[in-house]
Amino acid sequence: MASACGKPIVSAFEQVKYVVGWTLALTLAGNSPLFAQQAAPHPIVLHAAHLLEIDTGRLITPGEIVVIGDHITAVGAAVSRPPGAQVVDLGDTTLLPGLIDAHVHLFLHPGAEDLQTVEESVPQRTVLAILAARDDLMAGFTAERDMGTEGAGSADTAVRDAINKGLIAGPRLRISGNAIDILGGHEDAKRFNPAQQVLSNATYANSVDEIVTAIRQQHKEGSDFVKMYETGADSMRDGVPHTPYQYTLAQLKAAVEETARFGGNVAVHATGEPGCLYAAQAGVASIDHATQLSDETMRIMKAKNIPAVPTFAIFEYFMNASEAGAKRERPMLEYKVKEFKKQIAAGIPFAVGSDVGPFPHGTQARELELMVKYGMKPLAVLQSDMINGARLLGWAGQIGELKPGYFADIIAVPGSPLEDITAVERVAFVMKGGVIARLPADPR
Repeated sequence: MASACGKPIVSAFEQVKYVVGWTLALTLAGNSPLFAQQAAPHPIVLHAAHLLEIDTGRLITPGEIVVIGDHITAVGAAVSRPPGAQVVDLGDTTLLPGLIDAHVHLFLHPGAEDLQTVEESVPQRTVLAILAARDDLMAGFTAERDMGTEGAGSADTAVRDAINKGLIAGPRLRISGNAIDILGGHEDAKRFNPAQQVLSNATYANSVDEIVTAIRQQHKEGSDFVKMYETGADSMRDGVPHTPYQYTLAQLKAAVEETARFGGNVAVHATGEPGCLYAAQAGVASIDHATQLSDETMRIMKAKNIPAVPTFAIFEYFMNASEAGAKRERPMLEYKVKEFKKQIAAGIPFAVGSDVGPFPHGTQARELELMVKYGMKPLAVLQSDMINGARLLGWAGQIGELKPGYFADIIAVPGSPLEDITAVERVAFVMKGGVIARLPADPR
């Protein structure tokens, strides 16, 4: 089969061999070496039925992209194809920037979260994190923010660095190491016999001095940002959520100032008031979960451009996991949906994060569908995911849009996600940094 300019259009696996030189198709089994990422030695032209401009919502038909090395060099309905370019025809699909998940847990998998810390060694959990990173990439997530290793310390530094060196396959990562929590706080091992001294899933910090020390230690070990638990545990009383705050405004401000010193930021787990207000006043980078936000909190978030990261997928997962989960989570989710509609009306920014880990990695595109289901337009969700997500992760102007000069982080989905957002759950093609990770004919 020939392209419009006479260059051959190769099959899926010929393209994989020619462009990437895989000796192992993104699996860690067997005796073959790990997947070595390398940009193609020649230009690649991607051709599809459509291409979506994320910032404008304009659908370009057909859509083409020129990729040279790890960057996009041209985008349009019909691009000028460089000599020697290899054309990849993706058929009746829409080209999009790679998906971004701003709230993942690579070091968690389905099962009792607290027991994973107790029963599984850090090396074992690191192997599982490598597999989780691969699964997320295969699902189209080319960039992620790992929101705490849940007791695995700075092991996520090793995973991020191995991905960056091309030793293993995975998304671009921003990592926090262990989250930071108070003694007896949300992630402390409270339900165990205290005499057993079961380790917390987070790092203790109970004062400004301890917070600063924890942040400096994590930065030394390679963290990009800081994740703090600001509220918990949650409960419903008379149809309204209640959750105690963990850190004062002064303590959160100290964390934000210390992290800014080395160019990082602070993200908080915060489900309700007054913890969410303290976080907004302190100037955190994002408020994750954000089930309950006061009018004043939303005013500050809008003024400071602090996004909420709703994480509907994790609420849905726990609600459907068991009868006890349904009884506990359904009232919270119903309240959360009502508040989400108020947040949309208030005009606060959003980013997209799923809290994947307790449910299987690679399935978290469901989060975008739920955000549409509960009130947002498909384009607004895609913009929140890609444009706001890129800014939140510190890669604004580099990822999140299909423009010349941006990294070639590109996916293709069937049909149009503007008409059916569930298309993002059926990713057919994945490219990260000019390296093809998945093609439509790939049997994985």
